[in-house]
Amino acid sequence: MPEPDRIVRLRTVLARTGLSRSTIYRKIAEGTFPAQVKISINGAGWHESDINRWIASPPDWRASCQNRLSI
Repeated sequence: MPEPDRIVRLRTVLARTGLSRSTIYRKIAEGTFPAQVKISINGAGWHESDINRWIASPPDWRASCQNRLSI
């Protein structure tokens, strides 16, 4: 049975990507980085699988994201 997709917080995303906080939010606005998901009233995180796909290939993540939206 596959493991469930974990939600990772900003500190983990910063460490795994090597990007700064401002760069991450700029890329989200541009559509070139996975968007956050709301996990509570004041909390948000990212699906670990989205971060892993982005790390593996940032240009492919954008293409797959656009394909997902057009389906």
